[in-house]
Amino acid sequence: MTDKLTLTPIAKKKFLNAHYGLVGEHSGVEICGWTKKALRGKGVCYKQKFYGVDCHRCCQMSPALAWCQESCIFCWRPMEWMRKSKIGKETVDSPAKIITGCVDERKKLVSGIKGAHDADKRLCEESFLKFPSHWAISLSGEPTIYPKLDELITQLRKNPEVRSIFLVTNGQEPKMFEKLAKKDALPTQLYLSVDAANKEMFGRVNRSILKDGWERLNKTLELMAKLKCRRVIRFTLIKGLNDDEKLMNDYAKLFEKSKADFIEVKGYMFLGESRKRLKFENMPMHEYVEEWCKKFEKHLKEYKWINDDRLSRIVLFKRKDSKYENVIRSARS
Repeated sequence: MTDKLTLTPIAKKKFLNAHYGLVGEHSGVEICGWTKKALRGKGVCYKQKFYGVDCHRCCQMSPALAWCQESCIFCWRPMEWMRKSKIGKETVDSPAKIITGCVDERKKLVSGIKGAHDADKRLCEESFLKFPSHWAISLSGEPTIYPKLDELITQLRKNPEVRSIFLVTNGQEPKMFEKLAKKDALPTQLYLSVDAANKEMFGRVNRSILKDGWERLNKTLELMAKLKCRRVIRFTLIKGLNDDEKLMNDYAKLFEKSKADFIEVKGYMFLGESRKRLKFENMPMHEYVEEWCKKFEKHLKEYKWINDDRLSRIVLFKRKDSKYENVIRSARS
């Protein structure tokens, strides 16, 4: 069934209360905590530390704000009322409308920080006046549901102000990645979330509503190996749930399938709606993440530990034969 993608009144109220900027019928933008810190000169996101993105000029957005095929137990979004949709091109907003709307709504959100007593005036002016240089298509929902994602990325890449485009996905729509490759519309960096070592664990952790969700994820892992862009596996480490050391070799084999350039192991954060599903004890401290990764590195024959960030509780591994520099120079590098 093909249905129109439209935010319900309840969904709109939830997002507005959470200080999102709503765009059109199904998109949205938000100023994350790290961008707020950056605009006050109080630190930057680990993505700036690892990859050189401009934290203060980041546009974190989604073209499918309240729709996802998974109900991940660790997600801090209110995904219990998200529903998968099969969407026809004729029923959605255009990429141009979404991009313009995100820029306008983002300015409104940034303007609220400009007047703060501790705001960095130069960074705030850049953030407010210049077109966002970093686009994180990852805010909420699953962006690959949006049927014009290839056009959205293509339009962003044409803008000379855009230096990096990150796309974060759960891998449940492998055909979309085939389309992005065919249309020469791959993002600068593609993130694939892989949080389970086997099908049974996938059912408990990611809880896809698709019967073949595990098979779809593995299909996307195989496709990643052929994609000509920077590729990242994101593994959310949940203490007491998916951290069994006996599974490390299984994770290594799964990740290797993708030939990803980078692997990020990030500790689960006890935030938002996830607090209704997990406990504080499930959140690992950075020391725990480090110790786990030291052991995990022994199973990663093709990767080496290159960086970490204590505040974000994250460790970064890089493939030894990756052709990419750590720091991103342009939207195509």
